[in-house]
Amino acid sequence: MNETSEMTNRYFIDRQNDTESSARSYPRKFPFALKKAKGSYLEDVEGKRYLDFLCGAGTLALGHNDEEVNKAMIELLTSEAPLHTLDLTTPVKERFVSTIFSTLPKELRKNARIQFCSPSGTDAVDAAIKLCKTATGRASVIAFSGGYHGMGHGAMALTGNLNAKSKVNNLMPGVQFMPYPYSYRCPFALGGDKETDAACAYFERMLKDPESGVPLPAAVIIEPIQGEGGVIPAPEKFLQTVRRVTKELSIPLIVDEIQCGVGRSGKFFAFEYSNIVPDVILMSKAIGGSQPMSVVVYDGALDKWTAGAHAGTFRGNQLAMAAGDVLIKRVNTPSFLQDVRRKGEMLKERLLKLKDEVSIIGDVRGKGLMLGVEFIDPHGKKDMMNHPEASGEIAAEIQKRCFERRLVMEKGGRNGSVMRCLCALNVKDEEIEEMLSIFTAVVKEVDEIVALHSI
Repeated sequence: MNETSEMTNRYFIDRQNDTESSARSYPRKFPFALKKAKGSYLEDVEGKRYLDFLCGAGTLALGHNDEEVNKAMIELLTSEAPLHTLDLTTPVKERFVSTIFSTLPKELRKNARIQFCSPSGTDAVDAAIKLCKTATGRASVIAFSGGYHGMGHGAMALTGNLNAKSKVNNLMPGVQFMPYPYSYRCPFALGGDKETDAACAYFERMLKDPESGVPLPAAVIIEPIQGEGGVIPAPEKFLQTVRRVTKELSIPLIVDEIQCGVGRSGKFFAFEYSNIVPDVILMSKAIGGSQPMSVVVYDGALDKWTAGAHAGTFRGNQLAMAAGDVLIKRVNTPSFLQDVRRKGEMLKERLLKLKDEVSIIGDVRGKGLMLGVEFIDPHGKKDMMNHPEASGEIAAEIQKRCFERRLVMEKGGRNGSVMRCLCALNVKDEEIEEMLSIFTAVVKEVDEIVALHSI
């Protein structure tokens, strides 16, 4: 490569198109090649600067190249410590485990066990399902509509999105989906408290009715805030009901905190809002302090595995443990989490104000710095709740125009209609203002176009 003539975004994107799998997704939305990153900002190979409100899909909880995190990794790299240790223990690992356990509810902490998995969240999901099937001797798993748990064969079977699995036959059998409360587009066409009550009653009745056709499962898996499903927080009453019923029936409850955990919601774990204690907690993304890491933390009563029952070559990633230890200690403090809630409330309030000023925003929702804006087609058909249909086309146009103004945000939700906030948790107020300035201008611009039926 000629550094002077070929250091362009187009050169790298063309090379990527020629060499990488067709499964690549982000480069189709963000056609640039990255050279530098610091805090909440990215810089491409052409020297253009972008505000990053995606941050590795929530992986970079402290933004890019945090100085304290980097210092911990540099110290490890220069210490001649081993970098990968399989499941052998080290002082770095012992410190990391102790730090993770310090975040757990007291009821779980006293008998907790941890399983280190291969790097991705998908690996943690698959490990947790194996764990619960082994412990219970049962075969099936209950998941929820709209849930996302990964792209592996087992994890994808638990994922609601049909498009992802439409061409992949013979996924893990025995998955039973149940309704997840989604107030704006209620599966029962009720909304509000009535929707929550219906979802609670349905869940309990299906598991306790001897004629329901639903056998007792090996586990129930749920996201306290659905991420890829469109940033949908579970009502506190619903999570409490799921926990109560699973406890009564001795069904392990797996809480997937891969995206919504590690401070993202304004509490270290999103399930804390409901004051429940799960049997199994899944962590990945931010837990490795910017490095690949996934873990399953669970009640020791489920630990029926024998040696080698689950493995993974990269489960001893020492850099991730050193970085993750720093990150957890920074995030898991009352002042840090309070600031996440403050900034999230400020951002949500401004987005709700924007919603009132345009016709293309149907809903704004989320907790902490995990927020979603659902775009609608005001001229489209109405759903059972009499809301205009979700518009992935409008959301895609918003995303494209934001990127042109150098703001990086990702979509999600039904039909890709929800623009999501996954910024750094230590994002500065002025960076939020910069994001709002760009986003507001783009939304109002597109709203005017939609009013003329041009999209």
